[in-house]
Amino acid sequence: MRAPAEAMSHGRPRVGVLGLQGDFALHAAALEACGCEASRVSLPEHLAGLDAMVLPGGESSTMLRLLDSTGLRSGIERFVRTKPVLGTCAGLILLSREADRLPRPTLGALDITAERNAWGRQVHSFCDLVDAPELGEGLQGVFIRAPRIRRVGKGVQVFARYQGEPVGVRAGRVAAITFHPELTPDRRLHEWFVREVAGLALSKSA
Repeated sequence: MRAPAEAMSHGRPRVGVLGLQGDFALHAAALEACGCEASRVSLPEHLAGLDAMVLPGGESSTMLRLLDSTGLRSGIERFVRTKPVLGTCAGLILLSREADRLPRPTLGALDITAERNAWGRQVHSFCDLVDAPELGEGLQGVFIRAPRIRRVGKGVQVFARYQGEPVGVRAGRVAAITFHPELTPDRRLHEWFVREVAGLALSKSA
C-alpha cells in the first residue's frame, strides 16, 4: 500500500482505507487486486483526492478515540456524508446511528442500531456462507467479534443476510457489513462496492 504522499493516479479509482487501527492493510491489498489505488488514511490531509473510503474492522472504541486524537473526526464526518464509504465489522459500528457502550458518538451515516460483539467473543469466531443475491452464490462471511444489526431504519436496504438476519446494509453510497471480506480471497464484495455503490469504473483486467 502506497503512502498517501507518494500515491500517483493513473486513472484508477483512489480508495482510502482508514489506517488508525485494525486490518487496514488487507483491505488495501484487496482493493489493489481489484484495480484500485489504495491509500492509507491516518491524518486529515490524507483525505484529499480520494474517490471513496473503507472503514475496516478493529476495536470501535479505540478507533473513535483515535479519530479525535488525530484530528480526523471532522473530516471523516464530512466524507461519509458526501462520498462513497464501506464499513466492515467495527466500521459498521462507526457508521451506525446508534451503538452500545462507546466512549464517543458514532458517525451516524447509516440509520441502523448496532450491538457490539453480539456474535460472541474471539473464541466464537466463525466462517459461513452469507446470502447476498447481488453478489452471487458462495459468498463466505468471516465473523470475528462481530456486531449484530438490531434495527434497520427507513431507507436502508438489506443486501446480505445470515440465517435470515441482516449482516449487510446500504443507504445510497454508504454500505456496511458485519463480517470481514478482506480475510478471504474472494474480491466480489470490494468490486461490488467500487462499481455499484461508489459508481467508479474498474479496468477490465481487474
